Amino acid sequence: MSLATRTAPGTRPDTATRNRRPRTAGSITWHLGALVVLAVLLYPVVWVIGGSFKPNDEIVGSLNLLPADPVTENYRRLADGIADIPISTFFGNSLFLAVGSVIGVVLSSSLAAYAFAKIGFAGRGLLFTLMIGTLLLPYHVLLIPQYVLFQKLELINTYTPLLLGKYLATDAFFVFLMLQFMRGLPKELDEAARLDGCGHLRTYWSIVLPLCRPALITSAIFTFINAWNDFMGPLIYLNEPEKYTVSLGLKMFVDQDGVANYGGMIAMSLVALLPVIAFFLAFQRYLIDGMATSGLKG
Repeated sequence: MSLATRTAPGTRPDTATRNRRPRTAGSITWHLGALVVLAVLLYPVVWVIGGSFKPNDEIVGSLNLLPADPVTENYRRLADGIADIPISTFFGNSLFLAVGSVIGVVLSSSLAAYAFAKIGFAGRGLLFTLMIGTLLLPYHVLLIPQYVLFQKLELINTYTPLLLGKYLATDAFFVFLMLQFMRGLPKELDEAARLDGCGHLRTYWSIVLPLCRPALITSAIFTFINAWNDFMGPLIYLNEPEKYTVSLGLKMFVDQDGVANYGGMIAMSLVALLPVIAFFLAFQRYLIDGMATSGLKG
């Protein structure tokens, strides 16, 4: 008897066939459903890519997902800039804000997390509760008071309002993330550092900070993406087009008469995704470690 016709002892061939059919039907149904969901998720991506190669008059109202006659004019126009401003200016401004935000969040949030995790001081529990409570405050609630404050300090149309909070540990989520990671570190490390004569600053810089690298890189990834894609903050605090970020530069494709250059807008949107994707791919292997672990491994 061949292997194809063998069945388990005491099992009739027709029974085995009937048991196999529901599994096959369920597997086919599951895969078809997954393909439908994948098609729905990929449709906007394919539309944007196809739209960047379409003439401006074929983007709106056209039922074609991909262009019948692809053109590269939208990308060539980006080299001319927007309103006589090179697009490199917008990318440079966004990169400055994103990198500055990453440095500020990593340093200030890790210092605050170390204080909550390793230093026993009066009112620590109350301050930690108040910090976590700030997560419940919507951004728009603080918007007007912050704007009035920065206006009186004559800091409007500068990058200071967009960066100052990053260096003052105002992002409670990242403080909490690093705090949970530091709490999982063995206490023996702190005791050994004290025996060697290390103070809190030396312990933080030489021992705790290197061990918290996954949490630091996770915070850096989210901070970079949030700062690069931020639209509300630059829209409120920046007035001069030369200081605009990429998100505000995209808005300039719509003129005062309501006429929009959709082709150039879509092309610049795709180009603006490249730094975020590159930054994410460079540090993606640390992302899962930072979110899933809370201490040292094995």
